[in-house]
Amino acid sequence: MNRGRNLSKLQSEPFHLLVIGGGITGAGIALDAASRGLKTALVEREDFASGTSSRSTKLIHGGLRYLKQLEFALVKEVGSERAIVHKLAPHLVVPEKMLLPLYERRGLGYWLTSIGLKIYDWLAGVKPEDQRKMLTRLQTLNHEPLLKKDDVKGGAIYAEYRTDDARLTIEIIKLAAQKGACIANYSELTDFNYTNDKISGAMVVDRVAGVTFSIDAQVIVNATGPWVDDLRIINQSRVGKQLHLTKGVHIVVPFHRLPVRQAIYFDVPDGRMIFAIPRGRITYVGTTDTDYHGKKELVLATREDVNYILQAVNETFPSVLLTLADVESSWAGLRPLIHEEGKSASELSRKDEIFESPTGLISIAGGKLTGYRKMAERVVDKVIEERFDSSEFKPCTTGAMILPGGDFNDYLDVKKLEAELAGKLGALHLSGNEATNLVHLYGTQSLQIVKHLEGHQTGDPDLDLLLAQAWFAIHHEMALTPVDLINRRSGLLYFNHPKISKYAAQIVHYFAKEFEWNDEKTGEQVLQVNKALEEVIRFN
Repeated sequence: MNRGRNLSKLQSEPFHLLVIGGGITGAGIALDAASRGLKTALVEREDFASGTSSRSTKLIHGGLRYLKQLEFALVKEVGSERAIVHKLAPHLVVPEKMLLPLYERRGLGYWLTSIGLKIYDWLAGVKPEDQRKMLTRLQTLNHEPLLKKDDVKGGAIYAEYRTDDARLTIEIIKLAAQKGACIANYSELTDFNYTNDKISGAMVVDRVAGVTFSIDAQVIVNATGPWVDDLRIINQSRVGKQLHLTKGVHIVVPFHRLPVRQAIYFDVPDGRMIFAIPRGRITYVGTTDTDYHGKKELVLATREDVNYILQAVNETFPSVLLTLADVESSWAGLRPLIHEEGKSASELSRKDEIFESPTGLISIAGGKLTGYRKMAERVVDKVIEERFDSSEFKPCTTGAMILPGGDFNDYLDVKKLEAELAGKLGALHLSGNEATNLVHLYGTQSLQIVKHLEGHQTGDPDLDLLLAQAWFAIHHEMALTPVDLINRRSGLLYFNHPKISKYAAQIVHYFAKEFEWNDEKTGEQVLQVNKALEEVIRFN
């Protein structure tokens, strides 16, 4: 993806469709539209996946708890989508067996849970070998000895998929670009253009160069997540249904402080459900679900949020005794849900809805990470049916489009590549864990990173690997800043905060050299990296 070339095209060529927003929803729409033959553009105010799409629980999951809300259609759709997305990127959407402990005095109880999981498997089309398995009390405690033994009644094992939400978004962005979409990050919509009272384009500012330009487009889709209503205000069309933002917080602790044997989905006394998910050197835990009315550009975990999660963990796993000092990092994100009068944050539906203004602006809000592909299909169907001659464009085929790095026959091939890379990295004095991390982030693209790494040695293997990832992010993934790398491209800001803290200066120096920054620009980026490192551990 060449950002400079794309900016020139955005200013000089007309488009069928302009997507505003580079999160998972906008990325999915751009891919679907471009692959059907629509001349498509996408602009994102910040970096790709910089909002909700890098701050989820990082699961492609079927929404088990939505059975409680009787949202059977939603469970069926997102449950079925899990298997599809796994096939598109088997390295990035990884099977994860989840343990669900059951208790005497809370939750649905053993038999209702058994029936619920059976319905869940049926709705989601789960393969027989992955369907739920009910456990006795003893079996449950054998699966996870850390659980509080007093009131465990039994348990269940059921199937989920773990992912990296930001990387999934970026791979979809990259595939959309391969299909012809013209894409640019750090490009902010400031106003809409109109012809005969209908939207005909947008005014956009390139936030890197500070230049404002116009994009001509027959249709504009507002896929900005928590900012959907902001664009509706610019369009003077925020009437009727509006967004209801809720905040979800996750914390990261070293694995040795919460050494759960597998992912666990447990309920707490206030009725919420929380995940604890081991991921290499760490375990992450979340999420909260509270109403949010603050600044959307700066969503942080508070001390109250973190203490809530710590208390939930310590009640469920009483021997671990986690404290604030154990928290290595955190993230907080917003859910752009549709407001429903009288409903609490946890009760709001996760279903997506499409709004169309009198001037033709199409907005989509709500939805889940797992359902991105079907959301995109519904939007593009609507665009083609209402605005174009549908006979000129192909049907949706995104369910068969392998994402970049995902060209494996099955998950066994993923493990084979891990073993191959472990040998290569071992010769460079790097651990096999690094091979696993690379493959789960980049898939077969890891080979390009390792090849670059082999030719660029400084004597510090950990630094060399980081700089090889920086090279790939800059030259293949439109990363413009060090924070783009440490957050959205690698996830290391959250999952290896000590490593990034150690090498922050060298990472900034590498970007400064690649982009030929002056001292002032380099100093600004040092401040941005330090700010990012502080925000994930500052709990006010």
